[in-house]
Amino acid sequence: MRVIAGTARSMPLKTLKGINTRPTTDKTKETLFNILQADVPDCRFLDLFSGSGAIAIEALSRGAACAVLVEQNKKAAECIRENLTFTKMSERAQVYQCDVLTALQQLEGQKPFDIIFMDPPYDQQLEQQVLACLADSSLADEYTVIVAEASLETDFSWLEDLGYHAYKYKKYKTNQHVFLQKT
Repeated sequence: MRVIAGTARSMPLKTLKGINTRPTTDKTKETLFNILQADVPDCRFLDLFSGSGAIAIEALSRGAACAVLVEQNKKAAECIRENLTFTKMSERAQVYQCDVLTALQQLEGQKPFDIIFMDPPYDQQLEQQVLACLADSSLADEYTVIVAEASLETDFSWLEDLGYHAYKYKKYKTNQHVFLQKT
């Protein structure tokens, strides 16, 4: 896996071995950032369930002002820190090694993020838990772009009930990105 574009272009990133993390493929990452390209420069980026940190590092490489990465797994958090150091992005990033809901509580009161990306373990309804937490949070407003990566089978019919509007679904072979904002 590597950084696709920007100041850290082509730099390789470490990932954890095994099935506990699913690194986003270069092609999927490129498609994601083609969609987000106008929103990334100078943005505040929040990466939930960060894994190797590749998504936030891609955002930083493409000009995000800062990124907060949240990863509960200790080895994955260490991998993120190594990747941030290697790409020289550490000064613009903050890593929270805890579960996502705890991190959101700790971050509460800060100004809204411009982009929030989440890639939780599939088919556990964690997207719904996170979006319920963000519904009344200072961390997201009506301008925040929220992207949820999920399995193709994930049901998002509940979004409107929580006060969100999905404005784009991008489907891939085995998963999808759902782009949404608060209404």
